[in-house]
Amino acid sequence: MAVTVNLTPGPRSLWDEPVAITVHGLAPAQRVTLRASLRDEKGEFFRASARYEADAVGRLDLARAPALGGSYSGVEAMGLFRTLQPETPFERLVKKDVQNPFLVDLEVYEGHNPQPTKLLAQVVHERSFLGPGVKRIRVREGSVRATLFLPPGAGPFPGIIDLYGTGGGLCEYRASLLAGHGFAVLALAYFRFEDLPKELNDIHLEYFEEALDYMLQHPKN
Repeated sequence: MAVTVNLTPGPRSLWDEPVAITVHGLAPAQRVTLRASLRDEKGEFFRASARYEADAVGRLDLARAPALGGSYSGVEAMGLFRTLQPETPFERLVKKDVQNPFLVDLEVYEGHNPQPTKLLAQVVHERSFLGPGVKRIRVREGSVRATLFLPPGAGPFPGIIDLYGTGGGLCEYRASLLAGHGFAVLALAYFRFEDLPKELNDIHLEYFEEALDYMLQHPKN
C-alpha cells in the first residue's frame, strides 16, 4: 500500500486557515519524519520538521499524535506551519505579493534519522492570501497611497485602516486576510512608498485624516 499525505480542506487554503494533515499507508507503529518547506519571494528557504510514530493501523493524524521531537514536541496540528524557520538567521517570512500563494512542500521520510533519505510521500500545498471573491483595489486618492480590500457581496462592511509595517512601504497581507472575514480593509502606506515621505518624522497627521475620510465616504462602508 502506497503512503499518502491527505490535507483538509484540500490542496489549497488561506494562510490563516487551519489545515488537517494525515498520513495513510504506514506500517503499524512505523517511525517517520515529516518535513515542511517553502521558498519566499526573495528566494529565502524556510523549513520545519518533526518526528512521529504511526498508530496501530498505520495511520498518522497530526491533530492526535504527539511529535516526538524536531522543530516542536507534543500535539500540534499546525506545528509544521507554525515553526517554519529560515536557513539564514534573523530572516522574516513576509508576504509581498498577496496575489500569488506560498507553495509549501510537505514530505514524509522513513525513520527518525536527523538527515533522513528515504522519501515515502510528498505533496505541495498552496497557502493563499486572497479569499474567494475578495477584491483588491489600488487607491490613489489625493495624497492617499493604499490598497483597499473588499469582501464579496454588496455590503456595507465594517471598515478597518491597517497601518501594519514599521519599516515603511505598503504591506497588504494582513489586510487581504481580514477582508476574507467580512471587513473592508484599507492597507495604508504612510512613508517610504512612491511619493510619500522618506522618513517617519516627516509625516503629517492630516494624511491619516484624509485616509479616514476616504473610508467614511466609501459606499461599501
